[in-house]
Amino acid sequence: MTDDDPDTTTDDAKPESADADAAGSDTAVRRDRFSGGPARAFLSSLAADAAIFEADLAVDRAHTVMLAEQGIVADAVAGEILSALGDVEAAGHAELSEGEDVHEAIETAVIDHVGPDGGRMHTARSRNDEVATCIRYRLREDLLAAAEATLTLREALLDVAGEHTETVMPGYTHLQPAQPTTVAHYLLSYEGGVARDTARLLDAYDRTNRSPLGAAAFAGTPFDVDRERTADLLGFDGLVANSMDAASARDFLAEGATACATLATTLSGLAEDLVLFSNKGFVELSDDYASTSSIMPQKKNPDTLELTRGVAGDAIGEATGTLSLLKGLPRAYNRDLQRAHASVFETADDVREAAEVAAGAVATADWNEAVLSDAAGDGFSTATGVADLLAMGGLPFRTAHEIVATAAERVDDEDTPSEAAAKVDEAARTVTGEPLSAYVSRDDVEAALDPLHSVASRDSAGGPAPDAVASDLDARHEGFDADETAIASRRESLADAAAALDAEVNEYV
Repeated sequence: MTDDDPDTTTDDAKPESADADAAGSDTAVRRDRFSGGPARAFLSSLAADAAIFEADLAVDRAHTVMLAEQGIVADAVAGEILSALGDVEAAGHAELSEGEDVHEAIETAVIDHVGPDGGRMHTARSRNDEVATCIRYRLREDLLAAAEATLTLREALLDVAGEHTETVMPGYTHLQPAQPTTVAHYLLSYEGGVARDTARLLDAYDRTNRSPLGAAAFAGTPFDVDRERTADLLGFDGLVANSMDAASARDFLAEGATACATLATTLSGLAEDLVLFSNKGFVELSDDYASTSSIMPQKKNPDTLELTRGVAGDAIGEATGTLSLLKGLPRAYNRDLQRAHASVFETADDVREAAEVAAGAVATADWNEAVLSDAAGDGFSTATGVADLLAMGGLPFRTAHEIVATAAERVDDEDTPSEAAAKVDEAARTVTGEPLSAYVSRDDVEAALDPLHSVASRDSAGGPAPDAVASDLDARHEGFDADETAIASRRESLADAAAALDAEVNEYV
């Protein structure tokens, strides 16, 4: 996308012949070098640069306004350049002439509109700091959009959890029945993970939203530029201070890609669970998020969730690829970086869409409470509750564990609580030589064997008991509101900056 092109010479010192050559050549930068053949095509990123077309126009405008304000470019010339940029925007990326990248193509179009003075737009900058700014400008939008999608998913998880605080369901470890829990407790486990994904995306946004503009090729510029001014006009929160760091750093891309990959991994886990739960009849997806077979009309396939699960592989690959590309590069700019960002934008968009699809699937799914309740006690899943009860009655937990493990060999899913309690009593006599009544009552054991009672008893902070879940829900809503405000604040700052830049541009055109 860029190269180590030098800063433009001062306007007064720039030879007229050079202006003429630039105006008359195929492009504003290369002239006859790489004018044809496979090398030029190999160098070109123009098609992929459609993703940063709007960003480049904004950067050009902010830079031109700053040049005029600093007296580096005459106001009248700045007005012509800014007017030409408006024409380029109206025509669109598709109308750009062939070129090495979008930066060169836009500059060439401006020179075509304005004449040689159009080349003054590139004074006091390099395509190195220009592209670094464009990438950050675009990526911050993608990160905010992904963060907003996490809010949509979290809202769905919170809403459905609020409806199912007392809906018992089986909980699993190693895909084996482990302990009963509730649908609310299960869904909140994912809300917590997605909330951390929100935080990671916002952290990545904040480190992305720093301006490299003014760093030039990497060693700064002799022109009296105002880097803070362009940062403000573009909505950046500050500068990447060191000019070499500013032009060459792409760690923000790696961080953004990794934040998206981590979110995609969270989404994949949720999708996997819902696919399995659909298979067991625990939940039925809305027809909007399922499909039928082309040959088997009775099928209802969780296709959207399978694709959501698949996005994680792409996102993880992109994060790995970005880090691999960056790992061996010397300072400052290297052309390898041209390949570092376009697929990160695509991945961020895919992950955002997957989060929105997962939100819709969760919000519209129908949880089968009867089936869930029947399965909640499968596999002697209340065994831990019985062991806890015996430990509370005075037995060492390890002894209680042995009693219940012995009973587990005898208890069947079809046993009533009374029958299961009798088998626990037999196991107690086998292990300790004493009946259960020496430690706990038979009624308490039968109650502990009931999934509803088991869930209700687990009222520690973050547990599945309805009261504990209600408290957790309140805290989660507060966290949601705080993140919603944080994202809205960042959106507002970007909108204010865009309006301010438009106002400044209008002063010249």
